[in-house]
Amino acid sequence: MELIEVNNLKKVFKQGDINVEALRGVTFQVMEGEFSALVGPSGSGKTTMLNIIGALDYASDGNVSVDGINLNDLKNKQLSEFRLQKIGFVFQAYNLIPVLTVLENVEYVLTLKNVPKKERLKRCHDILKEMGLEELSERFPKQLSGGQQQRVAVARALISDPKVVLADEPTANLDSKNADVLLDIMQEMCKSKKTTFLFSTHDERVMKRAGRLIKLRDGNIENPNVR
Repeated sequence: MELIEVNNLKKVFKQGDINVEALRGVTFQVMEGEFSALVGPSGSGKTTMLNIIGALDYASDGNVSVDGINLNDLKNKQLSEFRLQKIGFVFQAYNLIPVLTVLENVEYVLTLKNVPKKERLKRCHDILKEMGLEELSERFPKQLSGGQQQRVAVARALISDPKVVLADEPTANLDSKNADVLLDIMQEMCKSKKTTFLFSTHDERVMKRAGRLIKLRDGNIENPNVR
């Protein structure tokens, strides 16, 4: 089943009087349960693509559908709800809330979804244990290593059982050991929960794990017929 459908997607940014084409009519699909990656040199449009699929940015033309929902049909409030219900985000810079503990950072998404506190805490403790973070639950982000912070970010992305996790260069700041641990966790989640993962990456370690590489260059797909 196709979970993500990208059709003739275009994105133009204004830089003064100049129009910069970040995406130039991109079309591809991602199947439910895939562990796939957008790859290509800096400036090829990878992050822009993830931001549009995750409803953090708008396309200039074309459309994106996720789980049967056409993002062009949604207004601002509906886009916020879409992100909350369907998408998990993992960013290169972790984006943890510094004044919240590990537990509170992971719990935050469930709080937004009005999950009862008892259930929130159980789910958080379960996923923190699964990811080897249970003993760190009362620490703050500044007290964690980079690898630990990224695992917290992944736990937060997965806690609400999203349809798709969008991960923008998630291993870029990690050493090989921590990158492998993180990828092991995400692959296991993909396998056990059928969660769909779409990465943006330069990292050979991620590329080797991906079931499919979607190659971008200068805002175009290089291999449109490769699945």
